[in-house]
Amino acid sequence: MKKFAVLISGSGVFDGAEIHETVLTMLAIKKTGAEYQIFAPDMMQHHVINHLTGEEMPEIRNVLVESARIARGNVKPLAEYDPKDYDALILPGGFGAAKNLCTFAFDGANCKVQPDVEKAVKDTHALNKPIGALCIAPALISKLLGDVELTIGQDAGTAETISKMGSKHIRTTHGEVVVDKKHNVFTTPCYMLDANIMQIELGAMNVVEAMMEVM
Repeated sequence: MKKFAVLISGSGVFDGAEIHETVLTMLAIKKTGAEYQIFAPDMMQHHVINHLTGEEMPEIRNVLVESARIARGNVKPLAEYDPKDYDALILPGGFGAAKNLCTFAFDGANCKVQPDVEKAVKDTHALNKPIGALCIAPALISKLLGDVELTIGQDAGTAETISKMGSKHIRTTHGEVVVDKKHNVFTTPCYMLDANIMQIELGAMNVVEAMMEVM
């Protein structure tokens, strides 16, 4: 049975992992007959956002601890991830991917990637195992791998920034998956588009199925 490592960035679209994308990715993995283990870096998240008002809150939270909310406690520190034990790595989106896993939300093409995240992606890539990324997470992949073909949907500004990092952006719509065969990278836009939850399910299922085909 194939096994995915699912890398998330907290809990909640504005400061962590996008919950719909994460849960539907988990569901898609199970529907395709595979298993998964959730990972998150053990670090403080950039900030905490009140998801009712959109305002920043005067508190601090840990990415691993917050990720445990989605994982129902079954989450491992990303420092423990070994790509030899898994068949694929997949990253759901949410602002946490661009705020906690890297600094793309603040620094654009000059962003830095959290060390455990960089190691996880590069070590997986070195073994030529499939790497999937949803929503804004492909920006992180672009920063680390450079000359890779991927998508974040249709946002012109983000696409331009990705191009500055050396990647080729492909414009896509709901459920479409861009496959970079050279780098074994699979991306889909999800909530980078104006989407509903059924369209998110379609994107998650399509990207997981595409990854399963090459395993």
